[in-house]
Amino acid sequence: MNSVFDQGPPAPCPAPFNMAAHVLARGALTPDKIALSVLGGDNLTYGALRAAVLGTATGLLQAGAVVGDRVLMRLGNTVDFPLAYLGALAAGLVPVPTASALTSREVAPMIATLNPALILLDADAACPADARIVTVETLRAMRSLPPADFHMGVPERAGYIIYTSGTSGSPRAVVHAHRAIWARQMMFDGWYGLHSADRVLHAGAFNWTYTLGTGLMDPWTMGATALIPAAGTPATELPALIAQNEATIFAAAPGVYRQLLNQSELMAMPYLRHGLSAGEKLSPVVRAHWEAATGTTVYEAYGMSECSTFISAAPAHPADATVLGRPQQGRKIALLGPDGPVPLGDEGTIAVHRSDPGLMLGYLDQPEETAAKMQGDWFLTGDQGSMDSDFQITYLGRNDDMMNAGGFRVSPVEVESCLAKFDGITAVGAAEVILKQDVTGIAAFYTAAAPLDETHLRRYAEANLARYKQPRVYIHLPQLPMGANGKLLRRALRQQFEATR
Repeated sequence: MNSVFDQGPPAPCPAPFNMAAHVLARGALTPDKIALSVLGGDNLTYGALRAAVLGTATGLLQAGAVVGDRVLMRLGNTVDFPLAYLGALAAGLVPVPTASALTSREVAPMIATLNPALILLDADAACPADARIVTVETLRAMRSLPPADFHMGVPERAGYIIYTSGTSGSPRAVVHAHRAIWARQMMFDGWYGLHSADRVLHAGAFNWTYTLGTGLMDPWTMGATALIPAAGTPATELPALIAQNEATIFAAAPGVYRQLLNQSELMAMPYLRHGLSAGEKLSPVVRAHWEAATGTTVYEAYGMSECSTFISAAPAHPADATVLGRPQQGRKIALLGPDGPVPLGDEGTIAVHRSDPGLMLGYLDQPEETAAKMQGDWFLTGDQGSMDSDFQITYLGRNDDMMNAGGFRVSPVEVESCLAKFDGITAVGAAEVILKQDVTGIAAFYTAAAPLDETHLRRYAEANLARYKQPRVYIHLPQLPMGANGKLLRRALRQQFEATR
């Protein structure tokens, strides 16, 4: 038997369709219900949410954008982010959310590639000067404008663009269709166990795509209540917020779970049913500690920017801590070798069928790169795994050197290209390494005539790389390990580093 999961497709996405209209439809039935509670801030009802989104849509169109235009989002960790995102979608524009930690050096090529009609800018986010900038103050004033109509169209049209680091070192713009939100319904039972009565507390920032999807869009699609901690809330306060706000589901990255468990004792969280984790593999040790301390389970999910999360554990399908989980109902997933699906139990590349409504339309203006990720009708994730007879998938690593930094995938080439310009460095390699038990980070290995001042290296990285891309450690080496073909052996760097710890 081959490693293929295919138990029937999901219901087809209706047409005409608009992603924002879909997200807000359920809440329109309960306009006085709290859609969003910023813990330590204001509440927003479903009625107010809809009015703010459609007013923003009006304002963006009045600012000169037309249907199909791209809108670059350089916004911080505030409610402005999801309101602008949905407002752009409602108007038929194509929002491009970006991490506020990016530097101007990193944003400039994005602007050149996207040619956005508007740039929505928070003063705390870096961005080159541009005539197309709309300030956050102007953006907020749009919420009180008369509502625009939802722009309805074919589900396959471009909806939004997100950036992911590519193996080439240049971040790639991933174009998703409006139908991508329709695919997320497969997560409701396949990962979350989500119901309209739930109160979902996500520990991430508003402007993180994990928070945007799992913490906001999905609860709103179900008519549930989203709970987001105010900016700057320390992890140690989250158990009290979960308890006080009667959160039933808690979502966070693995690093947050580790921080919570550093406390001597966790406050009781009587309403919490379970936790959710994504972005990187949760350590079995951390998971076991959480379950012992809280009496609740953490369900993990695996995915990527090109298809969000599609393999997961769930209340209906628990998984052992050593595996990723199983494909969500409605997905078509395979483990591929050079000749197609491999036998059950064998190692193969995790692949998603092109029929998946959550799969990207492609990389912006890069048809050759898009085609290179396909094997027939299958999209290749680049991750290796094996599938058992119950369709549980075990993760076996990547077939490239991509790094994971706090839930963000980072290309070592991007980090290396930046650091190579630092005066005195003659060669550089970057790799994800184990820094201590259950904690990994980016390490930069470099050659130079003599060890360089680490303070200067760190300042240079801070000025030129987003925080999550900055190396945690810098190691001077007499030479970098190279293969017979002259290629840098990043795995050897990692192994050498960890052997000395």
